[in-house]
Amino acid sequence: MTINSSPVEPDAAIITKFMNPPSLTSEVVVRFPGGLHMRPADKLVRLAGGFGATIEIGRGGEMMDCKSILSLLTLGAAEGDTLQLAVSGPDAAEALDLIVQWFENPNLEQDSAEDTAGVAE
Repeated sequence: MTINSSPVEPDAAIITKFMNPPSLTSEVVVRFPGGLHMRPADKLVRLAGGFGATIEIGRGGEMMDCKSILSLLTLGAAEGDTLQLAVSGPDAAEALDLIVQWFENPNLEQDSAEDTAGVAE
C-alpha cells in the first residue's frame, strides 16, 4: 500500500468564499427629521453593535462602519437621502432585516428617545 504524502492544495474558490463572504445588500431611505444626526446615529450604532456581522452603510461608493458613530455622522445623510447597506458575516440576514425595518419605521427612533426621556425624569 502506497500513501501519497504530497500536500493537498485547497481550491482557491473555497478559500475566497470563507475569507470574503458575500455581502447582503439593501437600500434604505433616511426618514428622520434632521437626517442621520446624533440620536438616530447612536441608535444605529447600538443596533449594529448587537451583531457579529460586518455592517457598512454609505452612498456613492463611500461605505462607513455602522458600528462607529463618527463614521455615521461623517456621512452627513439628510432626510430623504438613499443609502446602501452591505452586511456580511454569521448573522448578516438578521442584522440586515432589523436595520432595514428600523429605517422604514422612523417612529422607532422617536419611541426610543421618549423611553430615554422617561428614565431621566
